[in-house]
Amino acid sequence: MKLNYKRTIKVGLAFAIIMLFWTAYDFVVPLLLERAFGLSNSLRGVVMGIDNVLSLFLLPIFGKWSDSINSKRGKRTPFVFVGTILSVVIMIFVPITAASQLKDAKALRSEIYAVETTADFTYEASDGRVYSSSEEFYTMMYETESKSGVGYAYSDHDYLKLNDKNTLEDYLAVASYGVTEIQKDGNKFYRIETTVAEGTTISQKIEITEAEYKEIKAHNDEYSKFVEPGIAVFASEEVNTKITKVHPERIGIYLAVLFLVLVAMASFRSPAVALMPDVTPKPLRSQANAMINLMGGIGGALAFIIYTVGFIVADSPFTQIFAICAAAMVVLLVAFLLLVNEPKYVEDCKKECEEYGISNDDEAVEMGTAPQEDALAEETVSAEELAERKKKHERAFKRSFFFILASTFMWFMGYNAISSNLSVYCTKVLNQSAGVASVISGASMAVSAIAFIPVGILAVKIGRRKSVLLGFSLAVVSFILVFLFVRPDHLAKYLFAIFYLISGFGLIITNVNTFPMVLELSSSSSVGKYTGYYYISTMSAQAITPFISGLVMDYFEDQYLFLYSAICVAIAFVFMFFTKYGDSKPLPAKSTLEYLGAGDD
Repeated sequence: MKLNYKRTIKVGLAFAIIMLFWTAYDFVVPLLLERAFGLSNSLRGVVMGIDNVLSLFLLPIFGKWSDSINSKRGKRTPFVFVGTILSVVIMIFVPITAASQLKDAKALRSEIYAVETTADFTYEASDGRVYSSSEEFYTMMYETESKSGVGYAYSDHDYLKLNDKNTLEDYLAVASYGVTEIQKDGNKFYRIETTVAEGTTISQKIEITEAEYKEIKAHNDEYSKFVEPGIAVFASEEVNTKITKVHPERIGIYLAVLFLVLVAMASFRSPAVALMPDVTPKPLRSQANAMINLMGGIGGALAFIIYTVGFIVADSPFTQIFAICAAAMVVLLVAFLLLVNEPKYVEDCKKECEEYGISNDDEAVEMGTAPQEDALAEETVSAEELAERKKKHERAFKRSFFFILASTFMWFMGYNAISSNLSVYCTKVLNQSAGVASVISGASMAVSAIAFIPVGILAVKIGRRKSVLLGFSLAVVSFILVFLFVRPDHLAKYLFAIFYLISGFGLIITNVNTFPMVLELSSSSSVGKYTGYYYISTMSAQAITPFISGLVMDYFEDQYLFLYSAICVAIAFVFMFFTKYGDSKPLPAKSTLEYLGAGDD
């Protein structure tokens, strides 16, 4: 029995639409919230969790609703069409409603950064302190012991202990360096001095020794590592206090639009995902889910290209990114409507199941138990013993269902904590550009595209449960490696990228198999409902973990985000280890032979 790859790819266009939106949303919206509104990690986590709170209630409703629909285009296609159109129309207004806030925030940040470079410039902070360019800007920030501004950022994240910066004085020495522009031309080295006289900027090249060049470069590197992220933290706090809190109506309007687009996206996620099991026999669903995730990866790759190019071309390309993503979603929707004939695909699937003597309504089988042995045993036992065995089977069935959902919940608690903070972690903690952060995200997507099909085959070879346990193990190892070894230095982005790719491979293995394990416990008439159950576990985790992970980053070192994630995934491993049901039932050998013999005739 072989998977109909062509049909599965066509059906996967619906998931490509979904992942195009969410990939762009998860990367771009945190940056927009931070740059425009200056929200803390925990508050940003609350906003990023809104979609998951909504999905927690809406996905089961729309999934069950689609089970009962009987239109000419099928049960799921109408939801994909209407939901996509509504989402595209509304999502354009997400960056538009934040435009004025972003403009004011950029102006305020410019003021803050100007203190150290502009002559006779003063800046009054939200706590009333006045910083002057004629005095030591950073030293004055430490005149009080209140945990705010740059001082809080670095003492809280323990950066002072890096590179022997064990005291406040050591840190202030680094801060006082500033950044000195230098150049290397062949064997000659220069320091660039810039002066402003009567509104004219004059740059002068002063030759220095190689030793002086190296010393200045080391100072610049330390400044970039220690000071610049702290200025960003301080600036965000100022934006939040001086602009966001003064104009609460702005963030209110922004959140209202965000709410509407999230409802629109939730309206078709369960129906779109349920379409795959509708048209795929149970034994092939891990392979089919791999292809569906591959199509989702293609949608995510489109989003990656859009926002990466956007941030390369412009500093704040939020409106352009959302507009282009909306257009791409429409193109994918048109392709889906032209290529997918849902009623025909459902009927074809029924015929395939009949030819092999299987049914998508079959009850799930316990892992490692042969159905033929169960049937033989039932012929030799009493009715009372059969009844007791049935009750025991039902209890084990329910436990496995709970364990699968609990394992999925804890997995998403761990992985989404990192994915929802990825862009901010890379830009503020590792001090990388948004473009570097997007490249790391895109590299993970590329690995996904390569690995999906082999992972689907792996599930057939060793089983879904063992595959998931392998995926969990890879993720735990990678998160612990980041926690122990990644620090904001020159190697940080490379080490983080490698470890993040390892966890991404674990994500692929897990996502390919957990959803089919849930569907294995469903029947053809309850696929939408069970899809909703699956998303209850995933979305409830994603609703709360951004807030909890934000608290971890606010009150501990940022690196503890990865320890938190590793613990969550380890708990998911334990739940999955005790799961007994969810692997596919093996094909009856006799029915298969009969089918093959009929084909020869």
